[in-house]
Amino acid sequence: MLDLVIQNGRIADGSGNPWFFGSVGIKDGIIVEVGAVNSESKETIDAKRNIISPGFIDGHSHSDLLVLNRPMMDMKLQQGVTTEVVGNCGLAPAPFVPKYGSLLKEYIQPVIGETQWEWPWHTVSDYIRELDGKGISENVSTYVAHGALRIAVMGFAGRPAEKQELNMMKEMLEEGMKAGAIGLSIGLLYSPGRYASKEELAELCQVLPKFNGILSTHIRGEGNNLIPSIKEVIWIAEKAGVPLQVSHLKAAGRRNWGKVLEAMELLEEASARGLDVTCDVYPYDAGSTSLTTLLPPWSLEGGIPACLDRLREPAARQRIMGELGEEQEEWDNLVVSTGWDSVVVSSLSCHMEWEGKSIEAISNETGKSPVEAALDLLLEEEGMVSIIYYHMSNKEVEQVVKWDRSLVISDSLGCETGKPHPRSFGTFPRLFSKYVREDKSLSLEQAIRKVTSFPAQRFSLGKRGLIVPGYHADVTIFDEKKISDTATYQDPIQHPEGISHVIVNGTITIKNKENLRQSGGMAIKAAAVKCLCQHHTKQEAAHG
Repeated sequence: MLDLVIQNGRIADGSGNPWFFGSVGIKDGIIVEVGAVNSESKETIDAKRNIISPGFIDGHSHSDLLVLNRPMMDMKLQQGVTTEVVGNCGLAPAPFVPKYGSLLKEYIQPVIGETQWEWPWHTVSDYIRELDGKGISENVSTYVAHGALRIAVMGFAGRPAEKQELNMMKEMLEEGMKAGAIGLSIGLLYSPGRYASKEELAELCQVLPKFNGILSTHIRGEGNNLIPSIKEVIWIAEKAGVPLQVSHLKAAGRRNWGKVLEAMELLEEASARGLDVTCDVYPYDAGSTSLTTLLPPWSLEGGIPACLDRLREPAARQRIMGELGEEQEEWDNLVVSTGWDSVVVSSLSCHMEWEGKSIEAISNETGKSPVEAALDLLLEEEGMVSIIYYHMSNKEVEQVVKWDRSLVISDSLGCETGKPHPRSFGTFPRLFSKYVREDKSLSLEQAIRKVTSFPAQRFSLGKRGLIVPGYHADVTIFDEKKISDTATYQDPIQHPEGISHVIVNGTITIKNKENLRQSGGMAIKAAAVKCLCQHHTKQEAAHG
């Protein structure tokens, strides 16, 4: 007897092939029958001719702590997401070394969030074990994050790593890869990641090939420096001989619109040379990050406390204000590219009345210049200010969404407070409502592939992302005519419409839109890592 049969549905199996009528039989968390299912089952779901899809995979998010704070993850499950990939952009809560613990927490808090409890981990493997033991409701896979590695070894030192320090980072990276991480993520826009040279990063990446690990990168510049930044990460990946994933490909700032096609051409040329390269994209024209990200790189050396000291010191403050007022060659000044009216405060702890307002609006209210208002806000909030940043072309977003090398992700931050970016609650329904149903940029099957089998294969998630026998029973059922995002920039904490059921490893988790608060998720360890480790173990045994 089967545990569950989903019947009377249109199966879009994740491969990109046309949908077909049929049923899906599930036993012990595994899909065992697809098509004509005649076996008896303990439970039956009538799909009512709606789409039966593999569960959606969010291949780039910042839910590292949120999934532990709120294991039921209604924010993602209601979107049909059954798996998240965390540890992105060089930002992660592990490895955690007490000596630099406060620096790491301050570094990640505006993006990943915080906890009201002490972290029980030190290593990446400790963090993965915490996921396994927490009773999570979705699957989670992680990178080893370069920013966390660098902080663990050398804090916020704004210099190249010495040989001994680089070796220590290599050891920590290898520990995480052995534990099941899928690769290394770097965030070259952020300090301390931006202090690392391409040569240092290529050397660190030498650890990855024996684990079939992937390099994921938030590039150094997405505005004026987009093209040299793309060339830099291509160089690193080719030098190290590793697959490359370019995170949230975009051209930031109106004066840079048009460069996305050039970036895509560079990635195509690298592929033609033999580089395994893809990218991801979120389906919105605004991004979200920390307000400190807009500051000159030198001002962040030493971490947030040192940065705040510089904002208080008159000479350093004047230098920061001067640099923010003009174009820079060494780093992307996104304020000059777009303007303070495009920088909107999304989350803070003191001045709650300013959530949802632009820095320019706050400037008008306070009688300060925009740059003074921004720097004073950072001081008053102790550096912990999250922002939404309107800096992209909708036309270019569509170009990347349609590209066959792109998969669709949320890049959601790890908090549900304030006015977060609507992508946290609406990314996946928006893919179908806007790009499939309204704009017809993608077919239904193409869109499903971009959030199921493509990320599952790309991130070595094992037998997931397809509705075929032998695969894990991660399933999302939705009405293709009704699926839509309701989250807006003004009112972002809104669940979508059109998704009726979500099943995680065979466990019905969302039933008729209700979260049943089940703990069907697990920490996914990279499939390629497990296979290689087993192979090496057999070789070692054979040689005594």
